Amino acid sequence: MSLRLALRASRRLQPVQTPIYRQNGPLLPHFYPKTLSTSRYLLNNSPPPPKPVEPAPVIVQVRRVGKWRTFLQILGRVTLATILTTGGLVYYMAWKDRHPGEQLPHDPSKKTIVVLGNGWGATSMLKTIDTEDYNVIVISPRNYWLYTPLLPSVPTGSVDPRSIIQPTRYITRHKKRRVLFYEGEAMAVDPEKKTVTFQDTSPIHGEGGPSTINYDYLVYALGAETQTFGIPGAKENSCFLKELWDAEQLRSKTMDCIESAVFPGQTDSEVDRLLHMIVVGGGPTGVELAGEMHDFVVEDLKKWYPELADRVRITLIEALPNVLPMFSKQLIAYTESTFKQNKIDLLTRTMVQEIKPKSVVVKDPSGNKVEIPFGLLVWAGGNTMRPITKDLMAKMGQHQTNKRGLTVDDHMVLAGSNGTIYSFGDCTATSYAPTAQVAAQQGAYVGRLFNQLAQQARLEAELEELKRSKAELHEIDSVSKKLLKVSKYKPFHYSHQGSLAYIGSDKAIADLPFLNGNISSGGVATFLFWRSAYLSNLFSLRNRSLVMLDWVKVFIFGRDVSRD
Repeated sequence: MSLRLALRASRRLQPVQTPIYRQNGPLLPHFYPKTLSTSRYLLNNSPPPPKPVEPAPVIVQVRRVGKWRTFLQILGRVTLATILTTGGLVYYMAWKDRHPGEQLPHDPSKKTIVVLGNGWGATSMLKTIDTEDYNVIVISPRNYWLYTPLLPSVPTGSVDPRSIIQPTRYITRHKKRRVLFYEGEAMAVDPEKKTVTFQDTSPIHGEGGPSTINYDYLVYALGAETQTFGIPGAKENSCFLKELWDAEQLRSKTMDCIESAVFPGQTDSEVDRLLHMIVVGGGPTGVELAGEMHDFVVEDLKKWYPELADRVRITLIEALPNVLPMFSKQLIAYTESTFKQNKIDLLTRTMVQEIKPKSVVVKDPSGNKVEIPFGLLVWAGGNTMRPITKDLMAKMGQHQTNKRGLTVDDHMVLAGSNGTIYSFGDCTATSYAPTAQVAAQQGAYVGRLFNQLAQQARLEAELEELKRSKAELHEIDSVSKKLLKVSKYKPFHYSHQGSLAYIGSDKAIADLPFLNGNISSGGVATFLFWRSAYLSNLFSLRNRSLVMLDWVKVFIFGRDVSRD
């Protein structure tokens, strides 16, 4: 059987012609005999299968990445993600601030609250109050909120004036119900008729005269004006530093004195007079202004007015034994030593008797009168009541007899107003210092109080409806308990957050409460804390961004010495 299969297979094999080269002849075909060997025969005329080729070995070189390079890669990715996330959040917040939503219209059924002023107290109240429960009207002679702690930085150009203000309409447009704002000055308050009369005092105004509106509640937060103690020439021959226009005027007069000192033909005594800057008042405002002036002279005037910078003098006059009486003795001594190093003349126990156009008459500690020439004098004294406040006190009669300001109770209710007038801030006479920190906390408290009054009114209406509809006893009892809880009003409690002041040369002082005591610090590190604290207290992201940019501009390019 196997022989037969072999014969069949041999018949199928075909000879393969293979050319063979001979040495002395042509190439002739050569026929191999038919054999059973398949080495030179192809089955079915197909070529032999190729021999498998083993692949060449692949050598992979693994490069080890160092730990430092890995750290840098991770750090770069995290930094990029942080920048993108922060930028997105900033853009979203800015977009949200610029696009306020729809507001509810005024509701005649709601009670009307008239707010006089838009300072620290009034603005804090507006931020806190829920306008969905009231119709709110704001009246103020200026249409912006001013961050007064940075006001001493404006005259020297450390901060731009527009960076520390926030339009009042920005605040009112972000409330639930529409808040009306009128730029005008309140002229009179009638507590019996519950009306407020005000008028437009701007340079450009229409034909309309004074206007009178009614109120259910009045928030009196007009603050105070600068106290001159009746000193002759204080109002006529000095600059104040209480409002934004005061700071802008002070900046213009400062550069005016410097440029006048450069003018040819001036005597040495006249140049010394023009370059003598006097600050009256040793509180935080006066101390910070003196420190800012020193920085302006050392960091900028020496570069652009080298012939005058060494002749500029700064003097601080204070009637008390020392400056900054609200700070600890250690910080007072540190401030005085810093002023001495910065060549700022500090005259304590010195009383101002008269301010003339070119000189100030003072009484020194020994009782002698001395006349000091000056080119610019800044009055940073205390506060006194506005005329409208005095008029309101006269209308309240025996309920208002305090000569320092309006008398209020623990809930900021004006004495003798039957609970219809609330007042706080510098216009009131309380046991607290007249500072922005106190006014802000008082305003926020009154805002929460109005929210509590609205909640009480809603619960009373709900309880009356339940009784009228003869609801179940447990429902009436539940609402009664809520009403009892809401009807309890907590008195105002002031929480002191500390005191800060800038004293020049990138140094600041801080007196901060800690546990049952205080922490006192001063120096460059405190200066950084001072800046961060002031940034955090600014009203909006816009203000914080602008102030930071101002500081960066001053650090890189210096302060501007041009006149407005």
